[in-house]
Amino acid sequence: MLTLLFCAVSMAQNDVSLKNLYPKKDLIITYQDDWGKNNYKKVIEEFKKSPLDFGQIVFLGNSITAGGKDWSKRFNYPNIKNRGIGGDVTDGILARINEVVYFKPKAVFLLIGINDLWNTTPNVPSVEYISSNIIKIGKVINKKSPNTKIYIQTILPVEKEIYKENILRINTILKESEKSNPYKIIDLHSVFINEKGIMISELYTDGIHLNEKGYQVWVDFIKPIIYTIK
Repeated sequence: MLTLLFCAVSMAQNDVSLKNLYPKKDLIITYQDDWGKNNYKKVIEEFKKSPLDFGQIVFLGNSITAGGKDWSKRFNYPNIKNRGIGGDVTDGILARINEVVYFKPKAVFLLIGINDLWNTTPNVPSVEYISSNIIKIGKVINKKSPNTKIYIQTILPVEKEIYKENILRINTILKESEKSNPYKIIDLHSVFINEKGIMISELYTDGIHLNEKGYQVWVDFIKPIIYTIK
């Protein structure tokens, strides 16, 4: 009887501790738009009901990552978990990174930053702010889960040319900072860009979100990296 009681108490305590890995419902994330704020809270509740497990590969990002849905199926590779949230921004990732690092993933593939540019004006927040946050995400993962391989994917081009220069500037900062930081760059931007410096029209649905052809380009580009992770 005592053993059963002890197990029940331990399970309850563990459930409480896992819930503490997630942002509080009243947390306000800077630079999220209204839709993004509501969706963030909704998806966080879904994550609570289906937490990560130890030693997985995590795809972390916004709606572009979320839209990939079952990444394990796409790669025909086990234990890849989708942690994309539509509308998310760099501050949102930092606010929910505790779940990721707690479960000590084998690898994290991060794609984030376009909503920071998209939600207000192309210059608020600044290129430096966004770049610094992305680099900080890599550092936090490395500090709290030092055996995790960290892959930062460059921000994809979009249809609107107004964002072209700032996307390139952020990606350049990330590339130039790679040697002094605990992550590897995957230049995803390079395989989605056309001669005008915007996204190849055959790869998107609405100027920013990928269609199935776009997701297949992504999968084909990074599949060799995925299959090195044991």
